[in-house]
Amino acid sequence: MIIRRERPSDHAAVHAVHEAAFAVDPRTGAPRAPDDVREARLVDRLREDAGFLPHLSLVAVDDGVVVGHVIATRGWLEPYGTAVLGLGPLGIVPAPQRRGTGTALVHAVLAVAEAAGERLVALLGAPGYYGRLGFVPALALGVTSPDPAWGSYFQARLLQGDPVGGAFRYAEPFSHL
Repeated sequence: MIIRRERPSDHAAVHAVHEAAFAVDPRTGAPRAPDDVREARLVDRLREDAGFLPHLSLVAVDDGVVVGHVIATRGWLEPYGTAVLGLGPLGIVPAPQRRGTGTALVHAVLAVAEAAGERLVALLGAPGYYGRLGFVPALALGVTSPDPAWGSYFQARLLQGDPVGGAFRYAEPFSHL
């Protein structure tokens, strides 16, 4: 498996990855039609947003086929507009799930973000999974979520510097979910 930066020629494959990865609604367990997979549409919209950072959109390629994708986009901590990152969505096609592809993608995007001088990454995800990758409940770093109901599922990881608190705001396309 190779992890590399997403290319424009990968866009359709990345869309298909997210459609396959999120074919079942993670909240309800109900199957979704491809047109109902909001994570796939979100990635398409994020690429067109001012918060898109091309170097933080990575794919996992196995035998020449895109099997996974992760993206981190510009987020902010209010009230001062401190630039941070929002990670997600992370999608892996079902066949290679639970084989380390997602973990490898997250480690890679965090390494690129840290090398680029980014300070903090926040996300909404399973604490058991992301906790193994160094994420902690965001409140432990003084970061509040866009939705208090997210509780411990809203997490953050400090990449460098001292913790900076504030209210987290995702890139604009997230507001359409």
